[in-house]
Amino acid sequence: MTEFDRKAGVLWKGELKSSHGLISIESRALFELPYSYQTRCEDEEGLNPEELLAAAHAAGFCMAVAERVEENGYKPVETETTATCTVASKHGGYEIAKMHLHVRGEVPGIDEATFNKLVMEADKKCRVSNVLRQGLKIEITTALV
Repeated sequence: MTEFDRKAGVLWKGELKSSHGLISIESRALFELPYSYQTRCEDEEGLNPEELLAAAHAAGFCMAVAERVEENGYKPVETETTATCTVASKHGGYEIAKMHLHVRGEVPGIDEATFNKLVMEADKKCRVSNVLRQGLKIEITTALV
């Protein structure tokens, strides 16, 4: 595979707590989605960077699991990953403390132990996990449908 780029951009207008920003991505799959301090740090409904990080991790992880399962002779019907990005206070500020992935799979003929083993192997091959693992604890649980 050759090298390629994926781009996203953000425009933030004004001060931190009283303003908002717009997030867009090059592929145009998302068009200028608004976010704000209130959607990120309070309970206002809307987009925030931590959810985008969780979504990216879940998306990449599902693909890594499907690949690993197929490489071992199984035909996955469905793979679902829920990523929970935990933000915790630290030294008067906040940090992303961990990411928890819960992976559910519908894979005919596979047992729980084999599925769990393949998911853990997929974690080592997942590009997003490999980047995040450098500074983030990643926890994984699994279940078969």
